[in-house]
Amino acid sequence: MQMENFAPIMFAGLVLIMLIGFPVAFSLSALGMASGLIAIEMGWFPPSFMSNLPLNMAGILSNELLLAIPFFTFMGAILEKCGLAEDMLDSMGQLFGPVRGGLGYSVIIVGFILGAITGTVAGQVIAMALISLPVMIRYGYNMRYATGVLAASGTITQLVPPSLVLIVMADQLGRSVGDMYKGAWGPSILQVLIFAGYTFMLGVFKPGHIPGVPKTARTLEGWALWAKCLRGIIPSAILIFAVLGSMGGLPGIDTAIATPTEAGAMGVVGALILAAIHKRLSKELLWDAMVGTMRLTAMVVFILIGARVFSMVFQGVDGARWVEHMLTGLPGGQIGFLIVVNLFIFFLAFFLDFFEIAFIILPMLGPVANKLGIDLVWFGVLLCVNMQTSFMHPPFGFALFYLRGIADTLFKEKRIPVAIKSSDIYMGAIPWVIMQLLLVAIVIFVPQTVTIFLDKPQVVDLDKVQLEAPPDENASINNPMPGASDALPPPPEPEAPAADPAAKK
Repeated sequence: MQMENFAPIMFAGLVLIMLIGFPVAFSLSALGMASGLIAIEMGWFPPSFMSNLPLNMAGILSNELLLAIPFFTFMGAILEKCGLAEDMLDSMGQLFGPVRGGLGYSVIIVGFILGAITGTVAGQVIAMALISLPVMIRYGYNMRYATGVLAASGTITQLVPPSLVLIVMADQLGRSVGDMYKGAWGPSILQVLIFAGYTFMLGVFKPGHIPGVPKTARTLEGWALWAKCLRGIIPSAILIFAVLGSMGGLPGIDTAIATPTEAGAMGVVGALILAAIHKRLSKELLWDAMVGTMRLTAMVVFILIGARVFSMVFQGVDGARWVEHMLTGLPGGQIGFLIVVNLFIFFLAFFLDFFEIAFIILPMLGPVANKLGIDLVWFGVLLCVNMQTSFMHPPFGFALFYLRGIADTLFKEKRIPVAIKSSDIYMGAIPWVIMQLLLVAIVIFVPQTVTIFLDKPQVVDLDKVQLEAPPDENASINNPMPGASDALPPPPEPEAPAADPAAKK
């Protein structure tokens, strides 16, 4: 066997083990080690090549950027349980409820706000479904729309800063987290507008699917209602500004005064303050948040270690060159590369979590995109938009699993009158997946959706560049002032030497 043929075999083995369903972190490590032993036996690289593995592991564990992940996870876990979602959904539902589709608008807006302060999908989908799903069913909302908008609004958090996916993207692509956050704001806002536009059009053409809630159902009116809305929005806005603004992740802020890790620690303090304001801060809340953070952080570290074992051997057998030749030879240049890559990511998302895609696939794609002249911040945000769909794919989307479990719980507790069918959950997700794919197409063909909030590069007009030669030191000594030689009289000529008196005689 030639070494050139081994990289495709490793890649095929990667796809196979990912489809088996065994934990990816351990599968990747096993595949990488087995492939490394085969490569050593075939003489493609020496045994000492594998001695770099401990150094790679030490490099992973000492990566300061990845320290931001447990901080942001801990912040999100606290905010999930502090009652913020419940208060915001209740107030927003009463504010927008009488409008046709008002409950849908409130779920979309609250999903966007919670996404900007929590960064976790599971807690967001569960919290919003527990509160909003019984209300939507009670007032006659279409079941497929209700389940779809709840699942889709929960997945917005993967795109809205401070998304954990964007931190991983920045690390893998070697770009600033602040720039990645700035680039994600445009698609995030556009995603909310697309969801709201779909709700509006549904209200126009099928008003019976999303009826308005009678004003008599309100428990608050006037200033009391607005005050409750503002009590949820203003502290959230302050936390968003403090965390994202300090690391340069908000539009218009070009200076970062904190690293992502420091900003995450600040966010944890802000989350504890919000929990105390809502009178939910307790030992049980802190313990649950710490346990959830520990589990997610351990999962990320093991996936990253497995991916590093595989990628080191894969590069050792020239796998990176094989991927580069395969992708750069696609017809259509940049557009052809982007279409193929996004289709590949879309289908991988049926089976893989976003962390697995980011750690395993992105290191293969980043160098190729850079060689094709693609801006890596824009490329990372584009893939993040695509990976949103990993939570919405029927039948493996995690958001659909969360929704399925909550629906069963609500029916058992008799908070909803009828059981929700799995077909309604899956069919209800399809329009929202299509809208997410529409956003992918918009970002590909209108890159300004990402670059609009990024720092503008300085444009230098080469025709107006003036180069000045450095002053000559000798000239400055002989002629200390420009033009002085013209103003002063010429120096006197030296006198002739006097004649020798002896010569006269």
